Amino acid sequence: MTKKKDWFVSWFDTSYYHILYQHRGDTEAQQFMQNLVSFLKLKKGDKLLDLACGRGRHSIYLNSLGFNVVGADLSKNSIQFARKFKNDSLHFIEHDMRNPLERKYNAIFNLFTSFGFFDDDNEDIAVLNNIKNGLLPGGMAIIDFMNTKKVIENIIPEEVQTIQNINFNISRYLKDGFIVKEINFEADGNHHTYFEKVKNLDLTKINIFVNSVGFKIKHIFGNYQLDTFDETTSDRLILVLE
Repeated sequence: MTKKKDWFVSWFDTSYYHILYQHRGDTEAQQFMQNLVSFLKLKKGDKLLDLACGRGRHSIYLNSLGFNVVGADLSKNSIQFARKFKNDSLHFIEHDMRNPLERKYNAIFNLFTSFGFFDDDNEDIAVLNNIKNGLLPGGMAIIDFMNTKKVIENIIPEEVQTIQNINFNISRYLKDGFIVKEINFEADGNHHTYFEKVKNLDLTKINIFVNSVGFKIKHIFGNYQLDTFDETTSDRLILVLE
């Protein structure tokens, strides 16, 4: 199902992606996961899926809290890296989220805007359907998306970030219903251009997707402290689905 033109296939598998985002701290993310685990009343030993896990840092943390965790990601290089940390209750698999899951879980986490990547709405809906079918009875799913209304209102059209002597020239704009980040830089003797494209999905449209697969939104939060969602002020759109 993967196509060569899919931006996430090429970009997420490069070393440059990890250089650009190396500054991302763990503290806020770990507090968020602690808040989720507490809110969902998950029990030690429960089976969790970290869907679109990248190099596995959040899977590793969830495992440290006592859960049986599987991290799944499309990026071969990221999964190879993550497998250095595997143990009897922590495993990593290459997986395209558009494909059905082979196991079932007490909770499935899709964190840090790992949804809305696909041109065809039916592929986003397929992801939700696969998540729903991958839950054990009574299981819940978390979709942690950005609040697109606030993102668009505060968009930074142009900026340069210099990391490890690479000048990343970053442009942000709206195109064809997507919020696009275009990244240009010179490295290793070549010019590189990569894109990140996330669908401009507000709560109304996501709710249509969710309902189409028989999911229900049980709770909506607006930040990693699990405060109430506000379309104008919230940084995140975090959905608890069952």
